[in-house]
Amino acid sequence: MHWLYLLLAFAAVLFALKTTSSGLMVLCMLAALALLLLWLAGLYAARMAGRSRDPSAMIDPAELRRLREQAEARKAAAGNPDPPAP
Repeated sequence: MHWLYLLLAFAAVLFALKTTSSGLMVLCMLAALALLLLWLAGLYAARMAGRSRDPSAMIDPAELRRLREQAEARKAAAGNPDPPAP
């Protein structure tokens, strides 16, 4: 969808170059600038959405506590208990 803004901005610039009215040219250039900014915002949003992590893959505190207890139990079973840290 954000690529449509770039296409419309390009069309607005072409229309501004072809028109003979200076007021219409200024209006088209402002519209092209606004459409270009919308395209950049859409491009940024699309890239950031691709980098976000899946919330279902995050570990909740109870699961994290259970994993720590399992790791401590494995250490104790291996015969290398570490003294508890103060």
